[in-house]
Amino acid sequence: MFLRELTITIDHLRGAGPATINALTKAGITDMRSLLCQYPKDWEDRSKIVPLRDFARAPVCTVARVLTHVWIGQGKTRTLKVYVEDASGDRGSLICFNRPFMEKILVTGNYYRIWGVFQYRYGELQSSVFEVEAHGEKDGVAEPSKQSGFGQILPVYPLRAGLNQGMLRKLIRQALDRYAEPLENELPEAIIARDGLLSKPRAVRSIHFPESFEELAKAKETLVYEELFYLEVMVCRRAKARGTAVGSRHTGGGGAAFQHSSYLSPLQKALVERLPFPLTAGQIEAVEEINRDLDGPCQMARLLQGDVGSGKTLVSFLAALRVIEEKGQAAIMAPTELLSRQHAENAARLLEPLGVRPAFLTGTIGASGRHALLKSLASGDIDLVVGTHALFSRDVAYNDLRLVVIDEQHRFGVLQRQAVMAKGERPGLLMMSATPIPRTLALTVFGDMDISIIQDMPAGRKPVKTHLARESNEEKVYAFVRGELEKGKQAYFVYPLIEKIEKTEPDGNKGLKDAQSMAERLASRVFPEYSVALIHSKRDEEEKRTIMERFRLGEIRILVATSVVEVGVDVPNATCMVVEHAERFGLSALHQLRGRVGRGKDQSYCFLVYSDALTEDGKTRLKVMLENTDGFVIAEEDLKLRGPGQIAGTEQSGFFILGIADPVRDSEKLERARSDAFTMLEHDPDCSLPEYECVARVLHRAPPFDNLERSTARA
Repeated sequence: MFLRELTITIDHLRGAGPATINALTKAGITDMRSLLCQYPKDWEDRSKIVPLRDFARAPVCTVARVLTHVWIGQGKTRTLKVYVEDASGDRGSLICFNRPFMEKILVTGNYYRIWGVFQYRYGELQSSVFEVEAHGEKDGVAEPSKQSGFGQILPVYPLRAGLNQGMLRKLIRQALDRYAEPLENELPEAIIARDGLLSKPRAVRSIHFPESFEELAKAKETLVYEELFYLEVMVCRRAKARGTAVGSRHTGGGGAAFQHSSYLSPLQKALVERLPFPLTAGQIEAVEEINRDLDGPCQMARLLQGDVGSGKTLVSFLAALRVIEEKGQAAIMAPTELLSRQHAENAARLLEPLGVRPAFLTGTIGASGRHALLKSLASGDIDLVVGTHALFSRDVAYNDLRLVVIDEQHRFGVLQRQAVMAKGERPGLLMMSATPIPRTLALTVFGDMDISIIQDMPAGRKPVKTHLARESNEEKVYAFVRGELEKGKQAYFVYPLIEKIEKTEPDGNKGLKDAQSMAERLASRVFPEYSVALIHSKRDEEEKRTIMERFRLGEIRILVATSVVEVGVDVPNATCMVVEHAERFGLSALHQLRGRVGRGKDQSYCFLVYSDALTEDGKTRLKVMLENTDGFVIAEEDLKLRGPGQIAGTEQSGFFILGIADPVRDSEKLERARSDAFTMLEHDPDCSLPEYECVARVLHRAPPFDNLERSTARA
């Protein structure tokens, strides 16, 4: 029997009454499988004696004699204090908060095994977090009981929904004793033998109650590798189902010379010839890879990565031309109306002269205009449609959708991506990200996709100079920005809040500046001689469009905003980005905001203004931004800080859930597991590896090209 098949309910265990089962259910534990996969977060070493004198080194684990009882406090606060002494001659006190019954348990003169966290307080060694067990009248008498945990390494579980350590330890120990031994190995025997891993029964038992820390390390290694191996088995099977060659995970880099003219279609050549600048080597390579995918027998699934301003949108236009030339349709989906409108305007400017018929579709288009647009889209009179999530609305139908481009892919959930794909008959998928996907994440969530990377930038771009400034020194920042404005340049000021919040303390927003108030201050007191405008997500879409157009034309010199300008704003004359309360923004957002400047040939600057009360987490993020301009380095740090779910856009959908493995910490194991999985399936496609999609706590992610109708209905 595999662990995933162990679906016996918890009520078969002694002590699992209705209240316990209710608490376990709330924590997501409903059967023996999920109970045994409730892996510890830490382990307590009660196997070795730690005397009172070594309290600072580790939790105390010793045998001590009760000296005396003392009551402290009065009335409801009256508390028992028990003084003890161990063989080292040191003394400590046990503070029994809300445990007056300990007076009868801890008998003066008797010996007890004591485990506890001690510290010096009020001139004596004290512990209020402790466990005790009777030891006998003389030191060295009686062995510790199995249930007490003394003399053992005990698991420490994450607690929620009213659970406690004692309850979980008792139930898991029972489950192991009853059901662990018959479990079958799920890793191939060849891998177990090669790496010296544990059998599944021993690994599951040892991860909870190891005999030694060496055995614990081997159990971790076994279970981590098992998770990663089957994660990559799923990735490989998805790739094979799509028809992609197993193991073909080429990533471009723009490092080689290409004879690209032979790869460009006539329409693509026509666009390139109209451009006032040449394509970069990275753009050329990406277009060639996309063309090969679109011309090949397999359904394209490619992730296009490139730093802010590297020219990904132009590559997507060239990809769209390739399918349009074959009488197909293309759709480009962006997360905001601001960004999708900019893409639509650029598409009209660049592609209409070539005979392409573009359209713009969002949820704010009026009923009459929407009806005509949808009719043209369904009949094939529109070649390219650009829009927001409205592209996958129920009433949207395409004549022949051949390519779906998803910009800023991390802003969309998995089901949203699938829903727009369901509008065509196996259309190609091009996902774009200006927040580079770390390698460890690319091997997991995006492991079944080919990857193109644009590593170079258009000629003439200068790196943005980043400066950190305390909030108390903001006048110096204002003075510098004024100097740039006097040269005819423009500036952004970004804030974490739209407006003041009356009840700020529960949200942790006390003292934060807001965009609305600061727009008034900047316009009236700081920069009264320059035009200032305010933009945020609550403003009407047409109003936002007008403001952005005026800023793009230079009529507005200072744009005050929230993170709504994080993506899609391209104003080459803007040379200053000021982010106030920068510690409140994530690394990805800060990198994107910094990328709004430096888009022209002039030197640009980014000022990250932070509050005087800066947290350690905030310091870490700002230090990363100060020391790095490479988006891939920043992405790796972001992965460490935020975890893979948020970056991959899978967290809210609950798809990226690993039990004991960590793709960052275990990156070397991940690559080895990937190699094992792909090699095994390549040489033996029909091998009898179990289907692992439903195993508790392993990646739950539907294949991107399967079951789309059901996904669309849910969306």
